[in-house]
Amino acid sequence: MAYDDSSDSFPTPFPTALKVLVAGGFGVGKTTFVGSVSEIAPLSTEELLTQVGAETDDLTGVELKTSTTVAMDFGRITLDERHVLYLFGTPGQERFWFMWDELCRGALGAIVLADTRRLENSFSAVDFFEQRGIGFVVAVNEFDGSFRYDPEEVRAAIDLRPDVPVVICDARIASSGIQTLVTLVQHLLTAVPGGPGQDDAVVPRDDGVPLDGQVSL
Repeated sequence: MAYDDSSDSFPTPFPTALKVLVAGGFGVGKTTFVGSVSEIAPLSTEELLTQVGAETDDLTGVELKTSTTVAMDFGRITLDERHVLYLFGTPGQERFWFMWDELCRGALGAIVLADTRRLENSFSAVDFFEQRGIGFVVAVNEFDGSFRYDPEEVRAAIDLRPDVPVVICDARIASSGIQTLVTLVQHLLTAVPGGPGQDDAVVPRDDGVPLDGQVSL
């Protein structure tokens, strides 16, 4: 019997899982970000805010917020047949920060969402990833009524290194969130020459279907 070496003779390999964290302060839009870009119904661990947490949950600037993430948010984006991006949204309140160490295990990189009305709330997330050597980008989430600052002004306010990208995004819009993820991937590939997937990385379309091209670095 002749040996058939066609591709159909081999099982399709499982795709490589790439883990990315979406972090930031309380009420900065992490759950919204994950939900808008995920190609599946996102997993969310939202619980209602109660009077018990009034002394620890500062609602300044987000007075209409009624719920909060108590464990994590989870979403997924297929990059191509060999790569799947898994998104893990971290809880923002200080009393849940112990979850961050668990969630960051095996993470490829992170997006730190920032709110210019409460920019100081992003400091802890920036410090967290810097101390652990995890590559990240800062994404300024455009809230209705917030003043739009130049990315370099935000960089100076947070005291970021020059190599860390700062982008403007709207967590409610899938295309904006996806572009932020593309920026993160480009940053990671540039920061780590020869890193995994550098030669064949692709980016998803707004509808979650992969593009037939490579990331332009």
